[in-house]
Amino acid sequence: MFRLVTLNLNGIRSAADKGFLPWAEQAGADCIGVQEVKAQAADVAGRFDSVAGLPGHYHFAEKKGYSGVGLFTKRAPSDVKIGFGSKEFDAEGRWVETRYDTAKRKFSVVSCYFPSGTSGEERQQAKFRFLAKMYPHLVKLKAERDFILVGDVNIAHQEIDLKNWKGNQKNSGFLPEERAWLTKLFDKAGLVDVFRTLNHKAEQYTWWSQRGQARAKNVGWRLDYHIATPAIAAKAKREEIYLGQRFSDHAPVVIDYDFKL
Repeated sequence: MFRLVTLNLNGIRSAADKGFLPWAEQAGADCIGVQEVKAQAADVAGRFDSVAGLPGHYHFAEKKGYSGVGLFTKRAPSDVKIGFGSKEFDAEGRWVETRYDTAKRKFSVVSCYFPSGTSGEERQQAKFRFLAKMYPHLVKLKAERDFILVGDVNIAHQEIDLKNWKGNQKNSGFLPEERAWLTKLFDKAGLVDVFRTLNHKAEQYTWWSQRGQARAKNVGWRLDYHIATPAIAAKAKREEIYLGQRFSDHAPVVIDYDFKL
């Protein structure tokens, strides 16, 4: 089995203070993708070079205390790609890809952090620009190799994917244009929302507002995804949203795939 975890940390140092590292030690993951590390290389050096014995690969944002993604992987990759070729968004630290290529197979794991548009119209427009660039990039990647992209997509796809869908139809994260982008990715581009191939239940959330008692009341959103090419998605056997501890305002999503790197 290949166990892959994704988690938006809302700050790697903050998550570490809340018990993320001991949990990662016992999670049994072959690979952990993280987002919103909110750190620079100097902050990581000597402390987070590896997690749970898995060496790390990062894409840091140029802006301090902002964004940033990482991948911790048991098997050494054949190549690592930092950024996806967008000057605007590569400066924000949103894409790290580890490749595991052999004569018989081309396969990647990606940790990606999609922008949030909740802070205002300027960032919502940036989010739309990101989506416009990301779609052809993923289509091209699918044509070249199998992959699993994990990350905080900052979009709830269907009504089942958030608690208060009626009241959020004009809010970032559930806008018709954002949802249509995911539908196009799944239905036209042929990529797969892996979690939903295994779990069709309601109230499967991965993020909760820190206001009120959203987490206690399970008033949440499913924003964190495993998105895979069909052949890899078909190998998914088990899913879990880990709720036993709280490391962040997001919860880890763990999926086991029936293959080995």
